[in-house]
Amino acid sequence: MHWIWVLIVGAIIGAIAGALTSHGKSMGCLANIIAGLVGSSLGQALLGNWGPQLAGMAIIPSIVGAVIIVWIVAWIVGKTS
Repeated sequence: MHWIWVLIVGAIIGAIAGALTSHGKSMGCLANIIAGLVGSSLGQALLGNWGPQLAGMAIIPSIVGAVIIVWIVAWIVGKTS
């Protein structure tokens, strides 16, 4: 049951990051989950585990990390197009 919550929270974090960067319309549900999970790992590695936590993820650092991931992916995709 924990992994279902992790996927749901990852999708929400990815969707928030997509909305903050205005690249969310081009991202699908799977991309939101991946951006949320990878961004959560990156954000917690850079900023630590402070703030409110949900499903083992610190929300604020996770969103910051996901925003960074979305910007990097959008920059790479923009360069290759």
